[in-house]
Formats: sequence, structure tokens, C-alpha cells
Amino acid sequence: MTTALATPGLSTGTWVIDPVHSTVGFTVRHLMVSKVRGTFEDFSGQITIAEDGTPSVQSEIAVDSVNTKNEQRDGHIKSADFFEVEKFPKATFTSTSVRSKGDGFILEGDFTLHGITKKIELELEVNGVNPGMGNGPVAGFEATTVINRKDFGISIDMPLEGGGAVVGDKITINLEIEAGLQA
Repeated sequence: MTTALATPGLSTGTWVIDPVHSTVGFTVRHLMVSKVRGTFEDFSGQITIAEDGTPSVQSEIAVDSVNTKNEQRDGHIKSADFFEVEKFPKATFTSTSVRSKGDGFILEGDFTLHGITKKIELELEVNGVNPGMGNGPVAGFEATTVINRKDFGISIDMPLEGGGAVVGDKITINLEIEAGLQA
């Protein structure tokens, strides 16, 4: 259950994610020795702070906006082997609870990817609130989580001849978010 939390500077209202000043990124192990990094270019979301201080989060990612800086790889990731974007064009997150953890928070919620919904936890840091540049206050957040792609039905195996796999199972999701308070 989400309860009111001490979130300095976050006033009551709806804070809308600014995609120009935010990043939704990921990393995954490649060939067992390095990592491939990518981003999603098309996403949206909002953080709502209720009158009693209770926060909630909703967001959506257009999975076909994946960008790993390699067109051939991006095409493969969009195919039925991975995201199957024709059938599952969106990933969504809806928070179910937020709790304090040290100087930060744990944001728990339902994450839907590839048509499968699972509970995930994001380690969340509130970077602060700034008066903004004439359009009202802005807030900054960073969050991270690790998911297993196979939990979401993305189970392609591409074994390497000497053992291991071309693509790892664990995906680290990194969010750097700036949101503005809507009038």
C-alpha cells in the first residue's frame, strides 16, 4: 500500500514527464563480455501527488522506438524474436506502492512488456525540485531495476559455440526523468 511520503518540494498535483529532458535506457550483456546500451525515444508518463502526499506513477513506452545505434539490431529487436512490436506495441508501468529506503525510495508496480504483466521494483532517487525557467516547477528523478527478459516471454536463445549466449537474460533499465508540474 502506498502511503504519504516525505518528498521534499513535490507539491500536490500532476507532474508530467518531459521527454526532451528525460531518458529511458537499458543495458544487456552481449557475447558474455560486454554490454549493449539502448534507449526508447518515444515515451510518456506522469507522477501524481495526492492531497495527502500519496504518490502514484503511470507511464507508457512505444517499444518500436528502441534505438541501440545499430539499425540491423534494432530491426531484430522489434521482430517476433524479441519485442514483437506489431502485436505488442507498448510497454506500460503503473505503480502500486512507494516506500522509503534509506535516502531513496522503492517504487513497486505492474510492468507490462510483450503482453505479460509482472510486479517489479525500481530503486528511486528524487534529485530535487527547481522553480524552472518560467513554466513552473520541475522535478528530477532517477530509477533503476533489473528484469529477466524470459519472465516476459522473450525467450529466444542464441547460444555461443564455446558456451554462454549472444544476449543475456538480465536487462537493466535506467530512467533519468524530469517532470514538470501541470497548472
